[in-house]
Amino acid sequence: MLGSNSKKSKTTGAKVDTVIGHQTEIQGDVHFTGGLHIDGIIRGNVYSDSDTDAVAIISERGRVEGELRVPSLLINGHVSGNVYASERLDLAKDARIKGDVYYATLEMAGGAEINGKLVRMDEDQQRFLEHHESAPAQPEAAGPSQQAADGGASRES
Repeated sequence: MLGSNSKKSKTTGAKVDTVIGHQTEIQGDVHFTGGLHIDGIIRGNVYSDSDTDAVAIISERGRVEGELRVPSLLINGHVSGNVYASERLDLAKDARIKGDVYYATLEMAGGAEINGKLVRMDEDQQRFLEHHESAPAQPEAAGPSQQAADGGASRES
């Protein structure tokens, strides 16, 4: 049906378990499970276990000065530090990140800013590349798709 999206983002309807209010400043690391909504300031790292359904939302008033390691993130505020989103990262129009961003899936609105590297994490591709590095393919076993990926040239040691 037109206008319906069967793949809803975890961050849009996330259940919030913890709220850090706009007049709150935390100095130190924050480890959480479930949903975390940040309107205040955190001067420290924010993280959750990567095998959970944890979601962090940083509002336009929120600020994190440290590293973020959360499976799903929605950022509309300021982050000074590296960001690691193992599942999904949504950057709203007021998002400002000073640091490198590591993500599996990224959605970025116009106006959002990143001052750092964007690095896509894909476990399947990493496993595939590691497999080929440890066991080089025989030249006669390389199919047309492998030859095209290599530019048609084989490497000799």
